[in-house]
Amino acid sequence: MSSIRTTVHESLPYVDPEPTPAERAAAESLIAAEQQQQNTSSSSPSSSSPSPSSALPPLREPNFSPLITAELDRIAAKAPLRGIDLSRYEAPDPDLSSSSSSTDDPATLSTQLQRAYTAATYLSGRHAHLQLLDAYGKNAWLVGNWQLESELRSLERELESTKKEIDVVNIQRRRVQDEVGGELKGLEETWKRGVGRVLETEIATEGLRQQVLERQRGGV
Repeated sequence: MSSIRTTVHESLPYVDPEPTPAERAAAESLIAAEQQQQNTSSSSPSSSSPSPSSALPPLREPNFSPLITAELDRIAAKAPLRGIDLSRYEAPDPDLSSSSSSTDDPATLSTQLQRAYTAATYLSGRHAHLQLLDAYGKNAWLVGNWQLESELRSLERELESTKKEIDVVNIQRRRVQDEVGGELKGLEETWKRGVGRVLETEIATEGLRQQVLERQRGGV
């Protein structure tokens, strides 16, 4: 089997004339009437034709994780989105107004010490990160920009090449349609004349049939 496929285009923009406003309005009215008829038949319970949705498979039951479920519940309740609690990274200020018994409580001191350790670890990591950015961030940023510019230039070249190919295809299509435009119009006129002759033949045949019937009736 040949791998070559012949594509038939129903639209010939360089041969067919543009539809007139009256023709376009008539086509749009027919489309609107058909859509209204389909909507009416699908909404009627006594309609024998199945609705398009009945041909679809049933929807699967969602199986969300607890986090997704909680987020969906928050969105449904229109509750504000809570950000990251930054208090865990902040060292607590000593409460001088509290009594000595509360400050000497081992549980309270342990909690405050854990928060202080957390804040110190976060600040230490942040400091190291800033040092790395100061040492290597500029070069990494410049290299990244250079790579993005190179990719952008490649995409622009590809876009320009594609536009040229589209222009060539449009020119070739117009040339081909212009070459066969006269032949298509001649075939259309021949088809119209053929249809007209067929109609004339049918009319003449019907006239002869009527004459034969009248003579048969007159002979009787």
